[in-house]
Amino acid sequence: MRAFEYVSPSSKAQVMSLLATTWGKTEIIAGGTDLLALMKDDVVSPRRLVNLKEVKDLRGISSGSYGMRIGALTTLDEISSDAGIKRNFPAFADALMEVASPQIRNQATLGGNLCQRPRCWYFRNGFGLLPKDDNGKDLVEPGENRYHAIFGNSGPAKFVSPSTIVPILIAYKATVRIEGPKGKRELPLEKFFLTPKIEGEREHDLRPNEIVTELILPPAMNVRAAHYEIRQKEAFDWPLAVAAVVLRMNGSNVESARVVLGHVAPVPWRSPEAERALAGQPVNQTTAESAGHAALAGAKPLSGNAYKVQLARVAVKRAIMKATGGAA
Repeated sequence: MRAFEYVSPSSKAQVMSLLATTWGKTEIIAGGTDLLALMKDDVVSPRRLVNLKEVKDLRGISSGSYGMRIGALTTLDEISSDAGIKRNFPAFADALMEVASPQIRNQATLGGNLCQRPRCWYFRNGFGLLPKDDNGKDLVEPGENRYHAIFGNSGPAKFVSPSTIVPILIAYKATVRIEGPKGKRELPLEKFFLTPKIEGEREHDLRPNEIVTELILPPAMNVRAAHYEIRQKEAFDWPLAVAAVVLRMNGSNVESARVVLGHVAPVPWRSPEAERALAGQPVNQTTAESAGHAALAGAKPLSGNAYKVQLARVAVKRAIMKATGGAA
């Protein structure tokens, strides 16, 4: 690990003054569960680490007419055990329990989870987000790509967005708040994730001198929601496919739906096709299966990951059934 300067500000204003205006010079550390591994592997080598742990304004969970507010420094374990989260957003609480191991959930923060970098082995071995060989040719498409994207992969980005909890947060219509030297801004969480087109671009709508401060979950009354992920093993493992659904019902029929896939594209992948397939329909095995087929109709697998199409299709079906109390 390369030498670096370590600073520990106690206010957001101090944090802003310590961040650089270009990527690479400074990095933010919260729980450190991702960043320290990147530094040890020399994927990133910041000159300065800015520790956020002393900034009290970034912690805690509160509620009001707006819904629920979760500070970016709140740990995943604190969120998953919060009574208000369990009561109002049970599918989110369920998704949190699937993240990593208990030890990591006690250390990892919400903001860190949203901002974690891709787990693509090309990126983690120093080839960048858009890996190319010495002749400028793509390494992923003809290479080892079994865990890569089946959607949104027509450009140079073929990694998958790594967060397990983001799909259900997007399904719940979460918004993220960001703060920097130019002030505050807020955007839907699904707009926070970007697909880089040239090397040097990041996968988040976050400038080098900005930080994520909190997440807002709007009220989710009278909805049925579920998170479903498929992994190679039940123990701590990265998902192969994730599906999250939030259904607003009108009697026994779906009035409207939000269906979001994870680990299938460089960004969390919302499926309007599946949402349309569910609208106005009763929820049963047939309609859930039809929605799964609709969600994956546009998939374009690479040479080694066609198996993910069926996994994601099944994940959508099972998430829908789980949301309505059917067999998952």
